[in-house]
Amino acid sequence: MTRSLLYNAGVVTMDTDHHQYNNGAVLIENDRISAIGRSEALLAEVATEPSRETVYIDLRGRWLLPGLINTHVHTSQQLGRGLGDDVSLLTWLYERIWPYESNMTEEDSYVSTLLCGLEQIRSGVTCFAEPGGQFVDGMGRATTELGLRGILARSTMDMGEGLPEKWHESTDASLDIQIANYERWHGEAGGRIRTWFGLRTIFNNSDDLIVRTKALADEYGVGVHMHVAEIEEEVRFAQETRGATTVTHLRNLGVLDSNFLAVHSVWLTDAEVEMFADHHVKVSHNPAAAMRVLGFAKVPEMLRAGVCVALGTDGAPSNNRMTLIDEMWLTSLIHKGRTLDPTVVPAQAVLAMVTCDAARALQWQDEIGSLAVGKKADLVVIDPDSPAMLPIHDPIANMVTAMHAHNVESVIVDGRWLMREREVLVVNEQEVMEEAKARAAAIARRAGIELPDRFTVVDR
Repeated sequence: MTRSLLYNAGVVTMDTDHHQYNNGAVLIENDRISAIGRSEALLAEVATEPSRETVYIDLRGRWLLPGLINTHVHTSQQLGRGLGDDVSLLTWLYERIWPYESNMTEEDSYVSTLLCGLEQIRSGVTCFAEPGGQFVDGMGRATTELGLRGILARSTMDMGEGLPEKWHESTDASLDIQIANYERWHGEAGGRIRTWFGLRTIFNNSDDLIVRTKALADEYGVGVHMHVAEIEEEVRFAQETRGATTVTHLRNLGVLDSNFLAVHSVWLTDAEVEMFADHHVKVSHNPAAAMRVLGFAKVPEMLRAGVCVALGTDGAPSNNRMTLIDEMWLTSLIHKGRTLDPTVVPAQAVLAMVTCDAARALQWQDEIGSLAVGKKADLVVIDPDSPAMLPIHDPIANMVTAMHAHNVESVIVDGRWLMREREVLVVNEQEVMEEAKARAAAIARRAGIELPDRFTVVDR
């Protein structure tokens, strides 16, 4: 049994009682937290058991947070960073991302997930939810090696204009592949990997697929991850083809539920916000991606209605910065600007969106999302000593509005150090980056994607 005492730290627990210690300690035994309290008290308690070997780690000046949870990140799109800038969403989809994704191999997906995972680790993320690429096996292999906690899904489509030919498949085939992914990966990596059912969008999902996917998720006791009401064109499409807007149609199909994670959810009516609340739907808000082309999600309205809202980064081609810390900062600003109310979406609510509320959104709140006795030892060590983060008058506000990825010093998952004192310990970071550069260029060539020159290039 391994036992470590992290002490002399500021500790933000995000537990139900909102405990915070300015000089606190966390005792880790194997993969779980066994005690939390004041440093003086825990040091004395551990000293009463001298026969038990304990590693003492003095974190003077540091802060401990629960591991951050990214509820929507396309790990398989990491090698496509920069392919989707300054274009409409449908151009982004049809001319850039679908050609890119459809020309990927499983090994490309594996390397893409490794690169994305490194960015997640360096920005304090310990758990993520993948809405789906095509190669769950590649994503699963990488997640296992990275030591991260993840929910994997396949990008599932059984209809829609413009789909690459290799993606054409029947509803039955789509469901069979998802069941096989579940049987292969759910509970793997010591329980760090879970598998959900994925639906791309209502543009590409028949009603039969949507209803049967939800039934399977209920049968297997997992969730459904779907892009919902993402753009105005989608809502019009649903109205024209299904007779109701996206959210209302999903309600009519009977799939809105507590295990339904709706991503983006920008184009909702006030009545549909209430539908989400009534059916306990969870929402993944991706503010950077939304600001690019989608619009303003009604996050203050959702919070007032009691909707569980969490944060995600989306994929690299739709955000470029896969850093959940930046999403916190952006979330803290844009809704104040939209409503002209500086009190909406306060810092403590934003921090909850990447910790305890994110865990609820992913149905993992029994083990992660807060620092509490018996929960998994998923923690982040924050070093605030940088010109950009000091001074600290209000620690919670600083975590949300002034923290940067470079302030993340160490990351622990299941009691294991994935990064310690800014050194990644799980994979060879330089090798991953070199492989990623080569594979990204090769995919773009195969896909025939050529970006216009923004300036006159005199030396290629």
